[in-house]
Amino acid sequence: MSTDTIISLLNISALVVIMMYMGLSVSFGEIVASARKVRLVAMGLVANFVVVPLIIIGLLILFHAQPLVATGFLILAVCPGAPLGPPLVALAKGDVAFSVGFMVILAVLTAIVSPLLLKFLLSYLPSDNALTIDYFRIIKVLLAGQILPLLAGIAINQWLSKMGSRLVKPLKALSNVLLVGVMVLILATQYPTLAAIRPRGIIGMLILFFASILVGWLFGGKARKMRRAMALTTTVRNAAVALVIVTGNFAGTPAVTAVVAYALVSILGSYMVAILMGKTGGSYAK
Repeated sequence: MSTDTIISLLNISALVVIMMYMGLSVSFGEIVASARKVRLVAMGLVANFVVVPLIIIGLLILFHAQPLVATGFLILAVCPGAPLGPPLVALAKGDVAFSVGFMVILAVLTAIVSPLLLKFLLSYLPSDNALTIDYFRIIKVLLAGQILPLLAGIAINQWLSKMGSRLVKPLKALSNVLLVGVMVLILATQYPTLAAIRPRGIIGMLILFFASILVGWLFGGKARKMRRAMALTTTVRNAAVALVIVTGNFAGTPAVTAVVAYALVSILGSYMVAILMGKTGGSYAK
């Protein structure tokens, strides 16, 4: 069995476990409560599915990124809804309840919207060679690996709460192990490419990171707690979903390197920002 095959299988397994854990961690009432904040949800969807992808396209054009590198960043661009969002929002003293429900809304929409949005964005990507992606396969994988486990987790939490409470911690631990395993394997196989990232590439990723925070903050309404929630939810992308897409279509290419590199930047950067927000939160973070 090749390394690429192992990485792909671990990716899908991690995605299924993460989505199940996510479903077990949220109640149906929290999702409904978030969905009722129609204006904020709409603003959040625009920020995640429109504004951030447009910023990425602008940066890719500005930095003259190679087609496969650009493809990796575009895949991340269309994959919001990371399960890491709510813990970061809690750390930042933001609106955790909204971030949990909004995360689920993003995760559900990602399985349907992301492949279509990716197809649209890649059509505007200059390339000497046509980039071929099996969009129908992506939709099938995301529906089976993301939507079904998520709905199953929500259903168990709703109607079999005792069972759900027993499964949360083991699934969280397993999801972390699988995702770390995937990242370690990719880092080991892609290390020479990662080590060769130029300073301009690092600068571009940092610009994208801070621009994403700003977009989330500006689209988060007037309440400080809500702005913190939207800023962090918008910034940290769903690495598990992005890795499933990129390894299934561009295994062993710079596209994988781009996804891993920015996933690391966004995760580590978001932790630092969340800690800083939490320290300055206090009683006025309303």
